[in-house]
Amino acid sequence: MAGFRSDFLRILEERGFIYQCTDPEGLDQLFQSQRVVAYVGYDCTADSLHVGNLLTIMMLRWLQRTGHRPIALVGGGTTKVGDPSGKDESRRLLSDEEIARNKQGILRSLSKFLDFSEGGALLVDNAAWLDELRYIPFLREYGRHLTLNRMLTFESVRQRLEREQPLTFLEFNYMVMQAYDFLELARRYDCRLQMGGSDQWGNIVCGIELAHKKERRRLFGLTCPLLTTASGAKMGKTARGAVWLNADKLSPFDYWQFWRNTEDADVGRFLRLFTELPMDEIARLERLRGAEINEAKKVLAFEATRLAHGEDEARRAAEAARALFEGGGGDVAAVPVVEIRRSELGDGLPVVELFTRAGLTRSNGEARRLIRGGGARLDDLRIEDERMVVTPELFQRGEIKLSAGRKRHVRIRLRED
Repeated sequence: MAGFRSDFLRILEERGFIYQCTDPEGLDQLFQSQRVVAYVGYDCTADSLHVGNLLTIMMLRWLQRTGHRPIALVGGGTTKVGDPSGKDESRRLLSDEEIARNKQGILRSLSKFLDFSEGGALLVDNAAWLDELRYIPFLREYGRHLTLNRMLTFESVRQRLEREQPLTFLEFNYMVMQAYDFLELARRYDCRLQMGGSDQWGNIVCGIELAHKKERRRLFGLTCPLLTTASGAKMGKTARGAVWLNADKLSPFDYWQFWRNTEDADVGRFLRLFTELPMDEIARLERLRGAEINEAKKVLAFEATRLAHGEDEARRAAEAARALFEGGGGDVAAVPVVEIRRSELGDGLPVVELFTRAGLTRSNGEARRLIRGGGARLDDLRIEDERMVVTPELFQRGEIKLSAGRKRHVRIRLRED
């Protein structure tokens, strides 16, 4: 796939976003001829998006930057069913209240990357049409255009069946509903393109086929790769869980640190995908070797944090990291804080429990292993005894600093009851 002439597709291709496209030549011609409306769907399964969503978010951002109109479709309707794509088991069904709360959190995530002012990006909830459907008329009108034979060939369904994992009839309807979403967005907003991760390919193709069979509409699909790091880890997953985009779920400092800890082999690729730096500047940073690669990682961390949290927070995080790791002074206020009530502390808490409560380890056993390996510190002093108890006397300044290795730090603040 090469030779795109439209700005949007050319940028996506040279930066490594494109994995599959239903009709590359036709889509390129469409982008050269008009302002295109395109969408990505996000189900309301959590109250923040995360780094795993960033590829599609950046695709929407580049779409808007090149003069086209993005739609962020939130799945107020489809979340009530649950997408089986990439899952070995059914998702937990959420209440209407949980879905509404999550929808607002997703809007906060997206608002950092997209301009939702008048004439700009649109936030659309598919509950607007899915909640109003009458089941039997819907099946008669649209279900007859989507065959089980075709749906069973798609990877998201086939993998679940091959693994002998249950696929409920409720979940099987998800593909039909997402196909209908595409048709409805085409009707309402002249949306011509659906984008998503490669695990959404089957759902996207279903929507294109439905629109063609039902109304002879010509729609397009474009997917990005599902990223893993150079070591094979799933992108956006850490020992502490998902790398959230909203500051109330993950501090800007921790977000900065996530990008700073990128593996050497991933730096150039991540600069292309997750920043807006010019390609010649990325090429220069990619050529750095040895200790100099750390400067490229700092640029990646700053640029990625600037997009998600703003320039001020990115600078504060960079200064805090410099103060902690390089002794360069700066604002340590950006280091995450975990509060503990004085009554909870009592006469003292085991230090292994404090590491776990701070989110630096997943269990007390992991905390003990960290201490035995020499990687645990309290106020920059190595902890030698895994049976150590943290007492109120250690909080002379009202807080202490716990460190797991050289790069992960949390301030534990004592709060009066």
